[in-house]
Amino acid sequence: MNSAATDRARYDRATAHLDAPLAIVDLDAFDANADDLVRRAAGKPVRVASKSVRCRALLERVLARPGFAGIMSYTLAESLWLARSGFEDVLLAYPSADRAGFGELANDAKLAGAVTVVVDDPAQLDLIDAARDGGAEEIRVCLELDTALRLLGGRVRIGARRSPLREPAQLADLARAVAARPGFRVVGLMAYEGHVAGVGDSLAGRPLRSRTIRLMQGAARKELAARRAKVVRAVRAVVPDLEFVNGGGTGSVQQTAAEDAVTEIAAGSGLYMPRLFDNYTSFSGRPAALFAQPVVRRPGVGVVTVLGGGYPASGAAGADRLPVPYLPQGLRYDPQEGAGEVQTPLLGSPADDLLIGDRVWFRHAKAGELCERFDTLHLIEGDRVTESVPTYRGEGRTFL
Repeated sequence: MNSAATDRARYDRATAHLDAPLAIVDLDAFDANADDLVRRAAGKPVRVASKSVRCRALLERVLARPGFAGIMSYTLAESLWLARSGFEDVLLAYPSADRAGFGELANDAKLAGAVTVVVDDPAQLDLIDAARDGGAEEIRVCLELDTALRLLGGRVRIGARRSPLREPAQLADLARAVAARPGFRVVGLMAYEGHVAGVGDSLAGRPLRSRTIRLMQGAARKELAARRAKVVRAVRAVVPDLEFVNGGGTGSVQQTAAEDAVTEIAAGSGLYMPRLFDNYTSFSGRPAALFAQPVVRRPGVGVVTVLGGGYPASGAAGADRLPVPYLPQGLRYDPQEGAGEVQTPLLGSPADDLLIGDRVWFRHAKAGELCERFDTLHLIEGDRVTESVPTYRGEGRTFL
């Protein structure tokens, strides 16, 4: 029996007492992936991206491991909830317009001490001040650097459209503006190189495309490393006691960690290892988060239909945003129907060995988004479920 068949047998045995649809996390794989992130970070702490986990129990598990420190959150409401839950170092990595949330932050010393908010525009500071509701707590601020690679005099841009701040002088100017403004303190700098950390460079059957991506990423890493070092020097000239410089992502951990200017690495998707992270030459991981859909129909030879399964991930629409049938191996979507809202036909010879009530195991495209579909994650060790824990959704929290 090959490893995939062995895993399928384990998962089926472990969840035999449960009805599908259901979602699992294989803790052996999860922990092995965590160890690999720490190894690649080479001594720099890994800040866990909560959007890629979306389960408090698993955030607690990974943060209890050596090499991990702090959370990178995705909304202010989530940040405040995590801080109230006992997480003491929460970096909100996306600007917010949550006025009520900023009012809470400015009026609570514990929250203000635990949560850092990202800014890249003085108007965001204006919004926070207008929302204080009398609160005088000092707001911890992190500045964000635009990491995009620009070519041909700026006519070509490769990278996410995030911060408008690109040059050292721009970051230093904002740092001075924050320093001169009562009620705020710059404590950090972050830069997410998504075009390197989040884009696979080894695409099956596309060697020319893969080579092009590798060339682009090599140029992007070189350009960003030099510019980021200059930015950090410029900001530290204004804020000598800067606490952290955050960079990276699952796909670029070791390269970003090698930069002297960076003090910590952000990563999260590498814990669950969704399908989008299969296509990297620099690392490999073990699929840890899966979901199972039950077979409910057998329309004909070589076809089964499972309940639901149409869980597309965010990003530019395409086949790579769909879950993939994973176990048993050899199943594929019907091109006429794809992954359906309430039912999904699957084609392939393994379908003839599946009976009504059997499970098909899928891998989701993006890590934490799976948890928006399920309220519980069943944690598996070996061939048994050792614990069932709520996702954010299971705790009644849907932040975005």
